[in-house]
Amino acid sequence: GFFNSFFCQSPPNMFSKNNHHKERSKYSSVPHFSDSENDDSSSDGGEDDFISREIRQQQLQMKQQDEGLEMLGQSAERLSKISLGIHEELGHQNKMLDEMEDDLENATTNMNLVTMKTKELIKKSGGKRNFCIIVILSIIVVVLLFLIVYS
Repeated sequence: GFFNSFFCQSPPNMFSKNNHHKERSKYSSVPHFSDSENDDSSSDGGEDDFISREIRQQQLQMKQQDEGLEMLGQSAERLSKISLGIHEELGHQNKMLDEMEDDLENATTNMNLVTMKTKELIKKSGGKRNFCIIVILSIIVVVLLFLIVYS
């Protein structure tokens, strides 16, 4: 795809002797138009123009690749910062969850203790029958106090 052709293909080396010789022989057979048939400088000029264009194109490709890599590097840096922020946030939330778990364990322990003491109190006061009588009398006292205050 585009990524492979843009980033993975290496441009041909125009400066090696062998490649330059191949380019010269390859393009020396291309017909060119000039004012004089025997003018060799115009063919060298055409080749020089071709080489210059190729060099400029390669430089442009390298610049585009550098820009792409720069953008990729910036994206990686942003992702790194985001992931560090997520890591810190998860650390804070884990601490909060641990504290909530400790608080819940303490509340459960306290609730069990109150339940045990209530059961002991019920047993000491004569069982459930006496406890129900005490609760009913307490409700009656509250109702009577309410009637006295608001009448």
